[in-house]
Amino acid sequence: MEINSVNASAFAKLFLAGAGNLEAKKEWINELNVFPVPDGDTGTNMSMTMMSAAKEVDALTNPDMKSLAKAISSGSLRGARGNSGVILSQLFRGFTKVIAGYDVITVDVMARAMEKAVETAYKAVMKPKEGTILTVARGAAEKGIELADSTNDLLVFTEEVIKEAERVLSKTPDMLPVLKQAGVVDSGGQGLVEVLKGGLMALQGKEVHFTAVSGSGEKASPLGSSIDAQANQEIKFAYCTQFLIMLKKPFHSKKEKEFKSYLEEIGDSIVVVADDEIVKVHVHTNDPGLAMQKALSYGSLTTIIIENMKLERDEKISAMKEKEMQTQSLREETEDKKAAEPEKDMGFVAVSVGEGLNEIFRELGADYIIEGGQTMNPSTEDVLKAVEKVNARNVFVLPNNKNIVLAANQAASICEEKNVIVIPTKTIPQGIAALINFIEEQTPKENEERMTEEISLVKTGQVTYAVRDTEIDDKEIHEGDYMGIGDASILSVCKDKKAAAIDMIDEMIGEDDSIVSIYYGEESKEEEAEELSNYITEKYPNMEVEIHNGGQPIYYYIISVE
Repeated sequence: MEINSVNASAFAKLFLAGAGNLEAKKEWINELNVFPVPDGDTGTNMSMTMMSAAKEVDALTNPDMKSLAKAISSGSLRGARGNSGVILSQLFRGFTKVIAGYDVITVDVMARAMEKAVETAYKAVMKPKEGTILTVARGAAEKGIELADSTNDLLVFTEEVIKEAERVLSKTPDMLPVLKQAGVVDSGGQGLVEVLKGGLMALQGKEVHFTAVSGSGEKASPLGSSIDAQANQEIKFAYCTQFLIMLKKPFHSKKEKEFKSYLEEIGDSIVVVADDEIVKVHVHTNDPGLAMQKALSYGSLTTIIIENMKLERDEKISAMKEKEMQTQSLREETEDKKAAEPEKDMGFVAVSVGEGLNEIFRELGADYIIEGGQTMNPSTEDVLKAVEKVNARNVFVLPNNKNIVLAANQAASICEEKNVIVIPTKTIPQGIAALINFIEEQTPKENEERMTEEISLVKTGQVTYAVRDTEIDDKEIHEGDYMGIGDASILSVCKDKKAAAIDMIDEMIGEDDSIVSIYYGEESKEEEAEELSNYITEKYPNMEVEIHNGGQPIYYYIISVE
């Protein structure tokens, strides 16, 4: 079968098939991320970006190429999340500029559209890095231009383009040492390959299901999405079971292995720590009695704790939903009051998550908080809507995450009603530093220069846990380890949370530094943060230490050094 051209309706099906295949593979693509941190990243961001466009495409009836191109370009631009999502949207933007001028897509049109896509995406990235989605896209486009001279068959063309894209993808670890060390290919490049494969399957006449999902801006905030995700999350084993075994006889390695194997049959999240007299046991299971019955064959039991995790989750979710409703109501009331005030010259939008951090930003002058960050990157549309809410002629946007800067820049380029200025803050402490250094009496340009200069002086470290085994920055990391992540690399890896924070702090503090700020998260306690503060003041007596309740998820501590 030879296919020499496709019309708008046929290409819409190819696009939706690409979106469907990407959505189906997003969790696998997330697993390719180099840093083993507990967040949704590349696969999720690319899928949500494409699904935003797919919803607009799916809503078209009898589209022509011009309306289809507009739906793909506009939908992906506004729905773009994360660096990978923004780059994908720019690829679509360039691609659609070419196809919009034709009634049907041929091999020649496809090749030139791919070439334009790559040109547009490279221009959108300030410092393009090879070994990424850009490299894979360029390799595919160059192959497309070559094939345009030898075939008119779109099937042959697409098959060969995908082969070249996969070949280039396989070479990405040779271009980026961090990929080679982690033993993965570039996740963004893999995402692009899956989009192309979905389109090819549709071109071959195979069924690739597209399911419309909630797009950008449909929920009040990423926090709402987080609550829904927790509510829908299946708890396979209901009871968190902990106890101590007082040993009656030696518990040698063979018995320990035997006991662990048994626990794996009845549960997960297993921890068995043994010394000469006591064994500490932790397991999630649906029948705590079985775990304890087996344990009794090794000795007597004490300090038994059994918690119903399903009940705890339901209670927590109920409380979270009630709290979110109250917070949303208060936020809307505050926004309405601000909207009624006279227009200001300058205002602020900040990306943040965690009650404590949100309040810090508000106290420092942020007019609108986009709740999101590492666990849920806001889209370009989210940033645009936030800017609209700020009653000011000039609006500064603080992304506070390196994976949100591109989406913020894209929003600034789209916004026509206001002057949007993106301060490229890559961390929460940088965002706080930017607001502290804002001077109302200065012009927007003067403030932009001042804040951009000041954020470069802030060093940030964040403590979280690893979700899988890997090796990065010459550090061997195992699932469950605590990691201290700096601005450019992983600074510490430990089995203990406090030790990971201390090792990270020691790596961060330099001779010229004078202030350390500790923002402790929702899973850390103030006393633990004070212990870190005491360590710093004892070892570095000239350092001033500040402690704040950030309330952020995922990261036990966010620590800045200036």
